[in-house]
Amino acid sequence: MLFPDYRGRRMRANANFRRMIRETTISKDDLILPLFAVEGKGVKKPIEAMPGHFQLSGEYIVDMAKQAHAAGIPAIIVFGIPDKKDPLATRAYADDGIVQKTVARIKEAVPEISVITDVCLCGYTDHGHCGVVENGIIENDASLDLLAKTALSHVRSGADMVAPSDMMDGRVTEIRQILDEEGFDQIPIMSYAVKYASAFYGPFRQAAASAPQFGDRKTYQMDPANAVEALREATMDIEEGADIIMVKPALAYLDIIYRLKQEIDLPVAAYNVSGEYSIMKAGEMMGWVNAKDMIMETLVAIKRAGADMILTYSAIEVARQLEEA
Repeated sequence: MLFPDYRGRRMRANANFRRMIRETTISKDDLILPLFAVEGKGVKKPIEAMPGHFQLSGEYIVDMAKQAHAAGIPAIIVFGIPDKKDPLATRAYADDGIVQKTVARIKEAVPEISVITDVCLCGYTDHGHCGVVENGIIENDASLDLLAKTALSHVRSGADMVAPSDMMDGRVTEIRQILDEEGFDQIPIMSYAVKYASAFYGPFRQAAASAPQFGDRKTYQMDPANAVEALREATMDIEEGADIIMVKPALAYLDIIYRLKQEIDLPVAAYNVSGEYSIMKAGEMMGWVNAKDMIMETLVAIKRAGADMILTYSAIEVARQLEEA
């Protein structure tokens, strides 16, 4: 039997050769760990929909930040769960708000790790939407000042980067302007520029207690069917001053990550979201899949599509797995 000159199995037969010609690799430097902060002391409340993750009070969040740093992870992103909610999300930008206190505590205990904060209002409003609601409508322009105030309060508390996730038009401009005016012109903005109205967010909404109390978020988050719009949204946020462009979710939108990386010259982040994580963990609990291998394969796919950094709930276990490799 005649074969072509190239036989792929020659380079697959040896584990060392496979490593040497591997085109895409995951590094600890690619990883960002999300954490959920709550008020109180001694609180470590399991998130039922996200096995292995918890709502954490200050001392436990500091411990997780230490673990992340020890594992070689360069950054974490903090989400806050306030003790009170109201129509104008006042606890989002309060000096003594949950994120503000948590950031200060982390930076004091683990100054080496970079702290990113999620900037949004949905977890702080009593209606659960990402902006101000008037007569049942999520008002874009009325929300911008509150988002900018929230970002500024996070940075004053020690945040190294802010990440607006609200999808209000013009919010990057408002945040960049207020940070620059207040002397924080060196603080980068990682914009959730391409955030889809996805079915993969369910576990997160339990974790952050942020489910909308009426309607849905389709009037401000993107239609999953749209790709050209993603380029438009990313371009707008770059023009407004974003330093990193994020795609959320990641796994169902690998084509979007790829297209963005071809079209823009900024770093691209991808959020390996709660639904993606929980599906794999649930499958493993049922004995159907090996979540450890699936998670690593998923992260390789996200990186292969073009992501420069990945927000993932698996960050610590992946970092440790890389250390053992």
